[in-house]
Amino acid sequence: MGEFELIRNFFAAAPCAQVGEGVALGIGDDCALLDVPFGEQLAISTDTLVAGVHFADPCDPFLLGQRSLAVAASDLAAMGATPLAFTLALTLPAVEADWLEAFARGLNLMAQGCGLRLIGGDTTRGPLCLTLTVFGRVPRGQALTRSAARPGDLLCVGGELGNAAGALPLVLGQRSATPAIAEPLLAHYWSPQPQLALGQALRGKASSALDISDGLLADCGHIALASKVRLLIENDRIPVSLALQEFLGDADAQQAALSGGDDYVLAFTLAAVELPTLLADGWPIHVIGRVVEGQGVGLLDVHGQDITPTIRGYQHFRSE
Repeated sequence: MGEFELIRNFFAAAPCAQVGEGVALGIGDDCALLDVPFGEQLAISTDTLVAGVHFADPCDPFLLGQRSLAVAASDLAAMGATPLAFTLALTLPAVEADWLEAFARGLNLMAQGCGLRLIGGDTTRGPLCLTLTVFGRVPRGQALTRSAARPGDLLCVGGELGNAAGALPLVLGQRSATPAIAEPLLAHYWSPQPQLALGQALRGKASSALDISDGLLADCGHIALASKVRLLIENDRIPVSLALQEFLGDADAQQAALSGGDDYVLAFTLAAVELPTLLADGWPIHVIGRVVEGQGVGLLDVHGQDITPTIRGYQHFRSE
């Protein structure tokens, strides 16, 4: 099967690849064409997932299709953007029809759930690797960034942390667990749900935001650096699921929540006056700390003592 036949058979005919709102021209030409309304800006982000680094190899291609797009779409949520479209660059060691059918099905399911349309990409032969670029739109001047946190702001997250990191021993076949414990952890790993609606609700309210991909401590460090402030996290206020606690125990569950990564939950800062309205609207917001003058990130115990660990999250190319 050639490259163009592969694209036609598994991707171009998918529901998510059809022209719709915001997409004037999709798959089939040298470029796609996107329509962005007057007064809005285009938000763009690219993620690459490598077999054996970002996901187990081999793995279920249907689940991989979901996860690969969710990871990329989460960046749109972090900016408060409304999803428009995405491209897929797919490197495959060989063409396997069953694998491609399942992958495309998972990709399409997540795309439709996120409101994203497939508008192009590339296919090539080589070690399994996926590169997805997502496009969204946001009213001019309202994009959430990492650089405007202010002393006195609250530090918040949009849900429980650590579930995906807790699922890793299950994904790798190193441990097993009852369905009541395993299923919610595995669901968070393979099918994270980008917090797109929350990101849009935070426009004009949050002073900074990002999605947690490399661990809470590490990613909060990006806000601290960009905003030139210090973030103080209260260890006992970090939301951890019951399933994670039962699977790992309290101490390891807390460590997973702090530095495990792959959560794809929003972390953000906002003025205290903004919190009541957001909570009244039903958003799953947890206050976990505050912004102060200074630099870096600190972790405090229940007595206010600094217990910040040395290793804070995942980094590519970190020296051992």
